[in-house]
Amino acid sequence: MPNYSKKPQVTSKTSKAKISDLKVHYKNTFNTANAIKDMTLKQAQQYYRQVLTKTRCVPFRRYAGKVGRTAQAKEWGVVKGRWPRKSVAAVMDLLKNAEANAVAKGLDPKKLTVSHVQVDQAPRTRRRTFRAHGRIGPFMCSPCHIQLQLTERKSAVPKPSSAPKH
Repeated sequence: MPNYSKKPQVTSKTSKAKISDLKVHYKNTFNTANAIKDMTLKQAQQYYRQVLTKTRCVPFRRYAGKVGRTAQAKEWGVVKGRWPRKSVAAVMDLLKNAEANAVAKGLDPKKLTVSHVQVDQAPRTRRRTFRAHGRIGPFMCSPCHIQLQLTERKSAVPKPSSAPKH
C-alpha cells in the first residue's frame, strides 16, 4: 500500500488516490490542486470544467511571480490567476480515480469532499540544449507527485428543540 502524508480520521469513510512523477509543472499543479481544498467532489469537477472553458480561473497565491492579473481572480480574493490546462486535466483524472475508489468502497459520491490535497516536487529530469558559440545549457522539466483524499461528510445532526435539563 502506498504511503500518504496524512492519515484519515476514519479510514472506512475515506477514499485515496495518488500519482507519482507526473510530467506537469509543479508550480501550476500546486496552485491548481490547492484551489479545490474543502470542496465537494461535484463542485471540484464542475470548477475544473469551468477553468478549461476559461470562465473561472485558478488563483495563484504562491509561485505567482510574472503571473498575469485577471478579473476572474477576484472571486478568490487575489489578483493573479491562470488557466493551466494540463494541470487541471491531471487533477481531474486523479479525482475520477478517487471517485472510482470510493464507489468500490461503497461510499456515496454525492457526499464526498476533498479533505486532503498535497503536491510535492519530483526529481527533475535532465536534458540539454545547445547554445551559441558551442556551449551547452540545462533543459530540465519540473514534474510532481500528487495525492488527495476524499472523505464522506457526516450528516448534520438536528439541533434539539429545547435546552437539556440538569
